[in-house]
Amino acid sequence: MTTIATRLRIADWNEIPVSEFDDGSKLTRATVALADGADGLEAGRFESVMYYRSDGTSSYVNVMHLTATLEGRAGSFVLSGEGAFDGTTASGTSTIVPGSGTGGLIGIRATIGSSSTHADYPFMPLILDYDLD
Repeated sequence: MTTIATRLRIADWNEIPVSEFDDGSKLTRATVALADGADGLEAGRFESVMYYRSDGTSSYVNVMHLTATLEGRAGSFVLSGEGAFDGTTASGTSTIVPGSGTGGLIGIRATIGSSSTHADYPFMPLILDYDLD
């Protein structure tokens, strides 16, 4: 297993309410573009559906598409995962969708984790653990 600790720049974050409830909680959907990667991860996009509690904390699920060049092999892959925001830190983990690797990354096995605060903005720190066939 190879581990890369890196970050991608949040190039665009478009979040819209889906449903708002009487207790102040709500569901939203976010489309996020990531760019300017280094260390092998290049760019990506993800879609998240988030549930915000009335206290501002939240839980979310997401699907992420990343492009990368790892060990000289270029391609892309998709991950799905979940996470939470505790009011200070957003943390989540995603796992590769089997069969989603393209190009030189066909057969990749991977997980990605992220933990960030507002101080990290406009960057999203990422830790990628992967194996290539």
